[in-house]
Amino acid sequence: MMASIPFNKPYMTGREIAYIGEAHQNGHLSGDGPFTRRCHAWLERVTGAHQALLTHSCTAALEMAALLIDIKPGDEVIMPSFTFVSTANAFVLRGAVPVFVDVRPDTLNIDERLIEGAIGPKTRAICVVHYGGIACAMDEIAVIAERHGLHVIEDAAQGTLAEYRNRPLGTLGAFGAFSFHETKNLISGEGGALLVNDARFAERAEIIREKGTNRSQFFRGQVDKYTWVDIGSSYLPGEIVAAFLLAQMEDAVRITALRVSIWNEYHEAFCALEQQNRLRRPIVPAECKHNANLYYLLLPDQQTRTRFIAALKQADIHCVSHYVPLHSSPAGRKHARAHGALDVTEDVSRRLVRLPLWLPDMRQQRVIEAAMEFFA
Repeated sequence: MMASIPFNKPYMTGREIAYIGEAHQNGHLSGDGPFTRRCHAWLERVTGAHQALLTHSCTAALEMAALLIDIKPGDEVIMPSFTFVSTANAFVLRGAVPVFVDVRPDTLNIDERLIEGAIGPKTRAICVVHYGGIACAMDEIAVIAERHGLHVIEDAAQGTLAEYRNRPLGTLGAFGAFSFHETKNLISGEGGALLVNDARFAERAEIIREKGTNRSQFFRGQVDKYTWVDIGSSYLPGEIVAAFLLAQMEDAVRITALRVSIWNEYHEAFCALEQQNRLRRPIVPAECKHNANLYYLLLPDQQTRTRFIAALKQADIHCVSHYVPLHSSPAGRKHARAHGALDVTEDVSRRLVRLPLWLPDMRQQRVIEAAMEFFA
């Protein structure tokens, strides 16, 4: 009997358990210990960000960004509807209204041509989402944001080690948010990071992350005691999470290269079917360097996708769809609004299927053969 191929399988480099043991031996398992500092240093070195702060999730990093730009009730934040709920929730928690615009049919990223029409007197920020580690049109978005005095926040949950015009994702706006959830390229089970690219926000970012206290300054000897100085929450992860993550970071280049190899093999395998108009493969613009966070196919319609997922499940291969558009969800209808028709969003959400993509031995040929058999 052939083994099941799950959609995702968490990858370990081999050093994670030893590092967790070392964290315990250090006698420091709460946040901001030696392993957290090493993760911060890695992120700052690799991305060039002014400041990197580990968080317990990408959701937490986005919430920090909302706090840092002082989002208030009634403010509006422009974003795609084709995204995970955290993109919107981070701002709704502050009383803001997400304003959804449609995505581009090629990259499935926010359509930069539609942003300016959604800007109004209450707009405070644009939150972009780099779908699958493929960058949004950040140059055009930056021009729009500057023209209207708006902050740009990058939901780069899927974007670690991906680039736009040779610049790391997460460093192209005022803030970038990474995810280290087990479905991402670098993992810690749950986990995230906030990249602060504007030095003016660095001191306050530390305070917000540490429950609104100046505890970080106290540990650096800058104050003789720490106290409550601002609003905030407990956004930092413990050292066990950081120890696991550091092992992944140290192997990040190899992990990414292996994932890109799998992505490329899928891409080549489905080329002929795309030429026959049986499906559509991901599109990566020339200015984007992706990180193989995911591989998807766009099938002709929802019924075909349903049959495809069922057929591969019969072969014990688990494929999945992706986002239900936020504007059509109960909370989306209550807390947000759409600007114009979101036809592309609704279309791709019905047709998109994600294929398994994980390390080290995914038995990829079985997935490809099962897919080919479906289309035969």
